Amino acid sequence: MYAIVSLQGFQYRVQNDEVVRVPALESEVGAEITIPNVHLISDGEDLLVGRPTIESAAVRAEVVGHGRGPKILVGKFKRRKDYRRRRGHRTNFTELRIKEIVRP
Repeated sequence: MYAIVSLQGFQYRVQNDEVVRVPALESEVGAEITIPNVHLISDGEDLLVGRPTIESAAVRAEVVGHGRGPKILVGKFKRRKDYRRRRGHRTNFTELRIKEIVRP
């Protein structure tokens, strides 16, 4: 069984006992969160599609940890002008373990 959910402007395909990295959430490690924006649920035979979301469906997840992604380097360059800039950033993320997909 899998579901497609949206969280913080991104859509994710999730299954039970799967660990998903999402942009940083303000939650404690070990806390349980509920994701109410479920767009699709499939169990292999039956397919539920929402318009745009499925009423009374949700995904329950547990916060496993927080971290920072790899460093991304961004460079600017203008030829023949002696202009070069290099910056980097690391994106904060939260890891969620999917516990249950609740069907209507």
